[in-house]
Formats: sequence, structure tokens, C-alpha cells
Amino acid sequence: MALCITVFAPALQAAEKGATGLNEETFSGLNWRGIGPALMSGRISDIAIDPERQSTWYVSVGSGGVWKTENRGTTWTSIFDGQGSYSIGCITIDPNDHNVIWVGTGENVSGRHVGYGDGVYRSVDGGATWTNMGLKESEHIGMIRVDPRDSTVVYVAAQGPLWSGGGERGLYKTTDGGKTWNLILSGGDYTGANEVHLDPRNPDVIYAVRHQRLRTVAALMNGGPESGIFKSTDGGQNWTELTNGLPQGDMGKIGLAISPLDPDRVYATIELGARKGGFWRSTDAGGSWEKRSDYLSSATGPHYYQEIFASPHVLGRVYQMDSQLHITHDGGENFIPQPNDAKHVDHHAMAFDPNDPDYVMYGTDGGLYESYDGGRNFRFAANLPVTQFYKIAVDYDEPFYNVYGGTQDNSTQGGPSRTMNVNGIRNSDWFITLFADGHQPAVDPTNPDIVYSEWQQGNLVRYDRKTGEQVFIKPQPAANEESDRFNWDSPILISPHDPKRLYFASQRVWRSDDRGDSWTAVSGDLSHGRDRLKLPMMGRVWSIDASWDLMAMSEYGTITSLSESPLAEGLLYAGTDDGRIHVSENGGESWRAIERLPDVADDYFVNDIKADLHDADTVYAVVDDHKSGDFSPYIFRSSNRGGTWVNISQDLPDRHIVWRLVQDHVNPGLLFAGTEFGVFFTLNGGKKWLKLSGGAPTISFRDLAIQQRENDLVAGSFGRSIWILDDYSPLRHVDEQALQQASLLFPVRDAKWYIPQMPLGDWKEGNKGSQGDAFFVAPNPPFGAVFTYYLKDGLKTTQEQRQEMEKKAAEKGEDTPYPGWGALRQEELEEGPAIVLTVRNADGEVIRQIEGPVTAGLHRVAWDLRYPRSSPWSPDSGGPGYMNFPGPLAAPGSYTVSIARRVNGAVTDLGQSQAFQVNSIVERGLPGATPEEVVAFNLRIDELNRQVRGAGAAVKSALTEVEAIKSTLLRSSAPATLRDEARRIELELKALTELMNGNERRDLYGDTGPVSIGNRIQPARMGTFRSTYGPTTMHRQSLEIAETAFDQVKARLGRVIDSDLPALRAQLDANKVPWTPGRGVPGGD
Repeated sequence: MALCITVFAPALQAAEKGATGLNEETFSGLNWRGIGPALMSGRISDIAIDPERQSTWYVSVGSGGVWKTENRGTTWTSIFDGQGSYSIGCITIDPNDHNVIWVGTGENVSGRHVGYGDGVYRSVDGGATWTNMGLKESEHIGMIRVDPRDSTVVYVAAQGPLWSGGGERGLYKTTDGGKTWNLILSGGDYTGANEVHLDPRNPDVIYAVRHQRLRTVAALMNGGPESGIFKSTDGGQNWTELTNGLPQGDMGKIGLAISPLDPDRVYATIELGARKGGFWRSTDAGGSWEKRSDYLSSATGPHYYQEIFASPHVLGRVYQMDSQLHITHDGGENFIPQPNDAKHVDHHAMAFDPNDPDYVMYGTDGGLYESYDGGRNFRFAANLPVTQFYKIAVDYDEPFYNVYGGTQDNSTQGGPSRTMNVNGIRNSDWFITLFADGHQPAVDPTNPDIVYSEWQQGNLVRYDRKTGEQVFIKPQPAANEESDRFNWDSPILISPHDPKRLYFASQRVWRSDDRGDSWTAVSGDLSHGRDRLKLPMMGRVWSIDASWDLMAMSEYGTITSLSESPLAEGLLYAGTDDGRIHVSENGGESWRAIERLPDVADDYFVNDIKADLHDADTVYAVVDDHKSGDFSPYIFRSSNRGGTWVNISQDLPDRHIVWRLVQDHVNPGLLFAGTEFGVFFTLNGGKKWLKLSGGAPTISFRDLAIQQRENDLVAGSFGRSIWILDDYSPLRHVDEQALQQASLLFPVRDAKWYIPQMPLGDWKEGNKGSQGDAFFVAPNPPFGAVFTYYLKDGLKTTQEQRQEMEKKAAEKGEDTPYPGWGALRQEELEEGPAIVLTVRNADGEVIRQIEGPVTAGLHRVAWDLRYPRSSPWSPDSGGPGYMNFPGPLAAPGSYTVSIARRVNGAVTDLGQSQAFQVNSIVERGLPGATPEEVVAFNLRIDELNRQVRGAGAAVKSALTEVEAIKSTLLRSSAPATLRDEARRIELELKALTELMNGNERRDLYGDTGPVSIGNRIQPARMGTFRSTYGPTTMHRQSLEIAETAFDQVKARLGRVIDSDLPALRAQLDANKVPWTPGRGVPGGD
């Protein structure tokens, strides 16, 4: 039988078809960096505590996914990333199996900003993996309950679509664990179920709440004749509406709770029209009801709260979620507001500890709070970065820019894009420019201390970062003019032609030429000017006494977007919330209306409008019709100043509402779009869009900004705080043809030269000092120069290639015979492949070599601007110590990086290199030495340290050898003189060790004695390695003494290593002493 050996080409393996090229996977190596903040966290919609492992909590975030902690909030893990929704309405733990978690997606509030879901999810492994169990058209789910007798029986209260009729709405039941669902309680096209409760004594007794509602751009109708409370006593087969003692007529949002201590006591908070209503109680399981008080959740509106929780510890105590949480101790007759001095307002969720009556946990718009004294004092979870950002802005501060963002109910916040410290970005690095809901900020591009911020409905201020002062600058109507209508998120624009000129908008456009000190209206009403109370909702026009909820809502018929061409001064664009775009080509003296766009309904909402940065005639409009139930993406481009429009968003996925568009300032065809579920880019003006998914969560990115100096793309997410794609410039250099090359090395952004600070006394990058694991830090980008490269095909070993081929063959049912022992032996001997990046200085000297990933696609590798460490090799270096000395910092100046591949030990230059600069940003209090002098001295220290530590390692190795010789001589007949020589060498080595490192025993007793060479080096090294000041006279003197002393040690050690030991080895061989370390192959007779 012939031996068959299969041979594979080493390491170079063609990629799978479609693995590289213009696709999402190729660019996944461009990673987003989340910078927080967690300063004020974000809206919590539900809380579930594992009843067996009470340190395990599941927290659903209204628009930030699901988070899990197994240590009571010390650390958190986001466990819902990658699913089809980020908006979460509720979360439930199966009472029979606490690893089974049910999640209802689509937050069940009726806010103007709310996201939408795609049904019910279940995890059977504590949130590690998820399965969508259906009801994908429900969009908003209020509550899920599992039958405690049978986990296959589950009830889902599906509120249904907020912005339109239809969908999957009502109370659903499954009896097969979610494989199928039956609608067991329903209403009309606009009525869903928002709550379901099971009697703890008999789960066949069910209470359900129906809610009729519809929201449009113009208004919220938060009730109707189909709202009500229903009860079933047979598991949902038959229902009775509970009416005895309850209000007649239309009802709005209803919250329900069953007392755990007496389930016959059922509580209800009921909204009626005109923000009236009250609190009702039944003591006979819903048979009859008594109104206890007129108290109703208010502030933002009942639609935003109305959840109630009955205490498991005290009968009659009920907690009602509201802006300011209210508590009743007497079954609803009296409600006491709870103070909010150290806790955020706007409560939505609550949890109890069944074993501690003083413990409460609240979920608010500002995050998670827990109290151990009944709500008198609170601990805040300051490590959940789930803030909802509406809009963002960047400044041009030095050396690092700042990011500003207006948030949902958490103020306008500002913070650094990166810091100069080793830890990263802390909550304390952020600051507040303005209170309340924050909206679109803007920063003077010429003065980073001037920041414009606003709270809802156009309340604009100018913030001075140096003084912290706020100047109110909202435009005011002239005498005898009516009040202006401002959008909830009014647009502000700093003119690209003059930073003193501002544009702001209500239903008309305003202009200021003095940074907001005075204003002139430069347009009339650019909206349709409709009366929203006369518009049809749910198929008809409603009475003024109906369940309108308009107080905490944007005014209607407002301008939402502004832009001015950077190429043509006075070419202005304005878009509204009611389907209009206007163009002015003369600074606002006259306006031309655009009423319709192709493919979208007439009353579209203009989310964004952008004048092209490269062509004065081109403009982009991002519009949105999701508030009519259409979740399609819409981006339009006009090349004739709005005369005609082309849809350029048809390649974007369905359900991806587009919120923002930004254009690269270098490449006109490179555009970025922030959508409801991610960030996309196009290289060709919108013909093909690709998702930038690297490291990003599934979240709504509602604003984008480009920091042009750094080429950073900054994204404001609505529920996961702020993210930065550092240096996206490689995208300017790719297209279909470029990606067919075997490799690409992209231009390198100039690096900043400085020493990272240690504000927490911590040496390790990204660490938290001694602040504990709950301390929040977000990462800085890698320190130094970042290299980006692309591989069309991955580099794979012969074994990896063989295993892939065998896997394919096995999947087809084909044979997979072994390739032969020769081939297998070659696999064992083969080195793994690597990409090698070589950094050289301006003189062509190699400074550093860095290895990078070998898989197909884009990759990033950082050089920390240092020479390699000169410490000697050790077989076991162990973990990092408390203080680790890196290699010396390289000098500022010009550098190049080149790329090569190493395949089975053979290095092949790939013929590409990029030049870049390393620039000092150091500003010292004292002048000090030049960077070149600093580096030269550090290299001198490093060279001496290399020699001394190398000598120490050589001595250690030699002592091991001598100890082995002494031991082995006992098993030989060699003369005693050989042991005497070994002992002499040993003593000399120990004497040299003491000169280099000191006497260990003497050190143990605190008597250091003569200064060792190591202790001479230490002041010079310690005094300079974390400084760019340069060497002091003391540093120089210490190093000179060490150099002189080591010259003497080096001469003595050289004699031992190079002469004495070799001579002793030769005598050992001559006397046929058994082998010892350091000797060659034993010879024959």
C-alpha cells in the first residue's frame, strides 16, 4: 500500500468568498470606544431580583438593553447586545427556574422619544443567550407573568404600536413555553394590554389592564372608551370588566397592584381626562371599588408613570411611580411625596427584599438607587453608562477635545474625549453645563470655553466654561407678537462663516450676530401652522375633554433642523416637524418651500438637513415618518439646492429610522448615518451602506459629529451614552479595487508625546486605583501611534488549513483521511504566522517591532512610543509587579512604519510603509531639558540597566551551574581540587552579586550598608522614567557612579564567565564527571 501524504501551502490561505471586501465583517476591526458617562446613568424600566441568589439582579433599561449583576451592582454586564431591539419594557424571572428569563421589548411609556421592540425574548441560561419567542409586531410590551405552577404557561401584556393602529396588541397566553401564542383579551386597533397580574393564591385568577392610546407628532391621546380593568377566574378563557365603583367614561393609563399580604386587596391608579383621576381600592378582589384620593402621577404626564407596587411587608403601604415618588400607608387615602435631595426624579420601577422591610430599590430616569433605611438615604449605581443622548457636539480644545451632549432628563453634560491619565475617563471628568432635559449643544469652534446649551422647548443659554456662568439667550417675540412655538429639541447652528453668528429656530428662523445677545427673525412661520387639537386621531377628531396629554410635549409646527452652506454664505436650509423644507439663498430675506419628497408621506419629520461640505449646490435631508408607524430609513440628496431629490437610503436595512447624517470633510462620497440600530457609512454617496459594528452595542445612535482635527467620528447613543470611532481616516482609502490587494497599510495619525498621569496613584493603564470594582472608568484610546492595516486573506498554519478542509468535507459526508505522519510532523514543527510592523526613526534605525493579528480584515495595533524593554529573558516572568519599568520613551520627531508577514519563520516585506510624526504636547511648570536630552539620558540609563540586569541574570545562571557541579562531584571520582575551584567561583559570584544588588540579609534588618550599583541606578531611573523634565544633577551623578562601579564588576564577572567557568567545565569533562548545565554533549572514551 502506498503512503499518501497531503501537502498544504504554508500559512497563506485564501479567504472564504465574501469574507473580505466591502462588507460589515471587513471593517469590524475598526472598534468603537465607549467613553461613558455613567455620571447620571439613564432610565430604568424594570428590575428583577433572583429570589434564590439575591445578589443577582436583572435590570432592563428603557432604551439601553438588559444588564445583569451577580454582586449587587458592584459590576455589571450588558447581556442583550446583538438582539433585535434595545428598547426594553419588562423583565421577568421564571419562578420555577431562575435561569429562565423573559424579556418584553419595546418600552411601555408613551414618550415622544421612545424606541420600539420586536417581541418577546427568552433566555434559559441566565441571559447568556436569547431566543425571540414571537409577537414581533407588538412593538411595546408592558408586563410578562409566568404561572408558578407550570412554566410553559406565560402571559404577555402587549400594548402594541404607539404611533399607529394594528399590530400585535392585547393580552397573550402561551401554554407551550412560547411556541404559540393565543390572544385572550383584546380591543380595537388602538387598544392593548399594559399590565397583567396573577393572584398569588390561584394563578387562574388574572387581572389585566387595557389601555387605548395613540401618539402622533402633534399630540398624545392617552385614553379612550376601551381602557379598563378586567378579571378572569379561569386562566383567561372568560373575562369580566370590573366597573363597580370605578369611574364611568373614558379612562387613560391605569396602574394595578395586588397586595401580597391580602390578595383580595387590589389597588388601581386611574387617569381620566385633563390630567385628572385618582387612586382606587378594592377589598373584595375587584368586586367593588372605593375611590381613596384624587392623587395621580403628573409631571411629564400619567403616560410616563402610573406603575404602583404594594408592599410585601406592610398592609396598606403602596408606592406610586411618579416624578417625585409618592407613598401611601393607608391604602391610598393619603400620599406622601418622598424627598429627592440625593436621588433622581422620574420613577418607573421598584424592587423589594422579602427579608428586609427597610430595603427598597428604585429605577428612575437617572438610573438605579437602593436604600437600606426605607428611603431616607440612597446609594446610586454610578457604573451604568446608559444615558440617553439626544444631540452632541465637539469642541477643538487642546490637547484633547471635549464632547458635549444633551440628554433625556439628565442635563447637558460635557467631558473629555480622552484624558492624560492612565486610568481613563472617570465620571468626575464630566461636568454639567445646563440642567433639565438637555438638547442640541454647540461649541464655538474658535473658543472652546463658549458652549451653547438648551433645555426643552428652546430655552437656550450661553455657558462660559471658565466661570461656569449661564446667560439665558432664548429669542423673544417682539411687542404685540404671540409666543413662538419651539420644538422640544430646537436646532442651533453656529455659522461656518462667522462664529459670532448664530441661527436658532422656533416656527421661524432667528439670527444673532453677537453670540445670542440680540436676535432678529429672518423668516416667518415656515411650518404648516396647523391646530393640533383639530387633527384626527384614531380615525376621528376628539373633544377638548378627552385624554389629551400635551404638557410635557413638543409644540407642533416647529423647525427641527437648520443648515448653512460652508461654501455659499447665506444659503440656508430649514426643515420642520410637519413635512416642510425651506431654502433661502439670501440669508433669510426670502424662502422657497419644498412640500414633498419622493417615496415618503407628506407630513414627514425632518430629523436632519445638511449642506454639502464640497459642493454649494448639494444638500442632504434626513426625514422620518416613524410617528405615523413607518420605520423605513429616508435620506435624500439634492444637487440643485432642493429643486429635485434622490433617495440614497434604499440600501439601508428595514426598521432603521435615520436620525443623523454627517459628511467627511476630505472625501465627498464618504457619508455616515446614525440609525435606530447602529451607525452606517457609504463610500459612494449612498449607493451602498455598510454598518460600522466593531464593538458597538445594538442601540439608537441619534446624533453624529466629526472632530475634523482628529478625524474622529463621535456618536451620541440614546441609552448607551457616547461612543467614539477613533481616526476613521482609513475609510478614505478603501474601495472595491483597493480591497482586492493582498494587504494595505493606511496612513498613521500623528501621535502625542507625553507621560500619562496617575491621579489615583495607579500604574496600570485602565485600572481603578484602590477605588473598588464599582468605580467607573471608560477607556482612553491606546497611547501612542496606532497602525491600521488590512489583509485580504488571513494567514493560517498548515494544520488550520487542513482542519478547515476536513470540516467542509465532513459536512458533505466525504472522507477525511489523515494526511500521513510526515505531513503531521511538519504541522508540529511549523511556527505560527504573524504580521510584523517595524518602526524606524528618521535615520532609518529600527526602534521597535510589533506583531499584529493575522486574520482577514482591518486591524489596529498600537506602538506606545517606547523602545523595547531591555530586561533579560526569564523562563517565568510571572504577572506584572506593582511597578513595571517600560522601555525608554522615544523622542518626538519623524518616524515610519512598514509591514511584513512572517510565515513559518520566513519574513516577507509587503512593500508598504507610512510616515508619521510624534509631537510633544508637554507643558511643564519648569523649562527642563529638551526632549532629545531627556531621551538620550533615558537610553543611557536603559543601556546600563540592560548590562547590570543581564549580568545579574548571568550570575544567577552561573550560580545554578556551580551548585549543580558541587552536587554532581559527589557522584564522581574527580580530584577534590575541582570542588575547591567551584567553591572559589561561587564565592566570587556572590561577591559580585552583593556589589550589584546589596546584601539581602543586611537589607532584611534595615541596614543597607554600602550603596549597591542597583541602588545607584535607581534614583536616576526612578527620577526620570515618569517625567519629561530631564535629568537633574543628582540623577547624572548617581548614574556616573553606577557606570564606574559596574565597569569594575564587569571586568571581574567577565573573567569568571569567559575564563574560569569554561576551564572548570573542561576539567569536568576530562575527569568524566556526569553532565551538568552549561556543558556540551558528553564525549566518548
